[in-house]
Amino acid sequence: MGRLKISETFIYRHRYYIGYGLIAIILITMFVLAGLFAPGGISSQEMQSAVKSSSVNLYDFKSLEIINLPYHLMQKASMSMFGVSIFTIKLPSIILALFSAIGIIILLRRWYKPGIGVLASLIAITTGQFIFIAQDGTPGILYVFWSICLLLFADLIARQKKFRMLYKISFCILAGLSLYTPLSLYMIIALIVAVFLHPHLRFIIKQLSKPQIIVSLIFAFILIIPLIAAVIISPKLILTLLGIPTTWPNWSTNFATLGAEYFGFSKPGGATLMTPFFELGSMILIVFGALYNIRTRAAAKSYVIAFWTISLIPFIILDPSLTNITFVPLVLLLASGIRTLLARWYILFPRNPYARIGGLIPVTILVIVLVFSGADRYINGYRYDPSIAPNFSNDLKLIPKDTKNVVVAADEFDFYQVVAKYNKKFIVTLTPTNDTFLATRNAKQNITDYQISRIITSPKLNQSDRFYLYKKIVK
Repeated sequence: MGRLKISETFIYRHRYYIGYGLIAIILITMFVLAGLFAPGGISSQEMQSAVKSSSVNLYDFKSLEIINLPYHLMQKASMSMFGVSIFTIKLPSIILALFSAIGIIILLRRWYKPGIGVLASLIAITTGQFIFIAQDGTPGILYVFWSICLLLFADLIARQKKFRMLYKISFCILAGLSLYTPLSLYMIIALIVAVFLHPHLRFIIKQLSKPQIIVSLIFAFILIIPLIAAVIISPKLILTLLGIPTTWPNWSTNFATLGAEYFGFSKPGGATLMTPFFELGSMILIVFGALYNIRTRAAAKSYVIAFWTISLIPFIILDPSLTNITFVPLVLLLASGIRTLLARWYILFPRNPYARIGGLIPVTILVIVLVFSGADRYINGYRYDPSIAPNFSNDLKLIPKDTKNVVVAADEFDFYQVVAKYNKKFIVTLTPTNDTFLATRNAKQNITDYQISRIITSPKLNQSDRFYLYKKIVK
C-alpha cells in the first residue's frame, strides 16, 4: 500500500476555495436571517435613528444631524426610495455590514496565513455581536465599517505599488467621512502613532509621493467642511466626537456592565444587545492573541492593534454602550490567537504530517462549535429571550393596508410621522379625525361615540395587543 500523500488529495488542494465558499454561504445565510427573520422588529434606538435621518435636509445646514451624517444620509435615501418598513430602516446597516464582512475576510487574508484567515473569518462573521450590528438600523455598524476600511486601505498603500494613488485618495476620503462618527479619530491617531514609532512604516511613508498625499488630503478636507462648520457653530460637538461624556459616569455600574458584556459567560442576557460580547472559546483565543502580540510587539500590525486598543479602553469604561468599537481589534486578536494555537502544535510535531493535520481537527471542531453556537445564540436569543425579545417592535408589519388615520401617543408621534411621510397611505394625529381610525396600544382610550371593532395582536407573550381599530357609532 503506497504512502498517502495528503498534499495531493482534492480537499487539501482546494481547501481555500472550500473555506471561502463556506464563508460566502454562511455570510448570505446570516444576512438573510438578520434582515428578515431575527429579531424581526426594530428597537426604540432604530426608531430614533429613522427620525434623525428623516430630518436631514442638505439645503438647510441647521437641520443637519452632523453626528454620523453619512449613515443618516444613507438611511434617508433608503426610506425615500422604498418607503418606511422594518427592512428599509435596517437596509443601510445590512449594506455596510456586507462590505465590512468582505473587508474583514480580505484583511485577515492579507495579515495572516490563508488557513488562519479562513478560520478567523468564519468565527468573526457568525458572532452574535456582528450579526446584530449588521441588522441594527442605527449608526453602530460604522464603528466596524470605518475601522476595517481604514486598516485595509492603509495596508494596500503600504504593500501595493499598483493603483497606490487610488488607494491614497480612497483612504483619505474614508478617513474624512469617518470623522463624523464619534471615536473614529482615535483609529486615525493609532495609525499615525504607529507610523512615527515603527521604523518600517516610517520608511514606507517617506517613499510615498508628497504631491499625491497633498491631493488626497485636499479631498478629505473638502468632505469635512460641514463638520468643521458645525463644530464652530456648536463647540460642544467636539465632546461627542471625542467620546467625552457631559456628566460624570457611575464607575461601579460601568465596570459591572463591562464585566457582563465581555465576561458574563455564566449569566448571558442583555436588553437590545445580547451579552457577553464573544463566547468563552473566542475569548480564550483572544487572550492567546493578546499574549502573541505582546511577544511580537516589534511587528507593524502589533503596534497598530496595541495603540488602537489602549486608546479605546478609557472610552468604553466611560460609556459601556460603545462596545462595538472594540469588535475589529478583538477579531484581529482572535486571529492571532488561532495562529498561536496552531504554531504551538506545529512546534511539537515539526516533521510529522499526520500529527500536523491531526492538530487541525480539534481547532476545526472548535471553530465549527463557535460558528453554530454563535448563530443559534443570535437567532434564539433575539426571538425568544424574555429580557431581549420584547424590546423589538414589529408593529409596522401589523398596520392594515386600508388604514387612513393612525392615532398615537405623544412620544410615538415623531416616528409615525416619518412612516406617514414616506409611505403616504395614512395621516398621523394625536386625536381621531376619521370615522374609522387605528390607535396604537399607548394611545388606547375610551372615546365618546366610538367603539373598538378589532384588536390587532402580535405573537409575543406580553403586551401583544398592538393596535385597536375604532369605528364611529351610528346613531
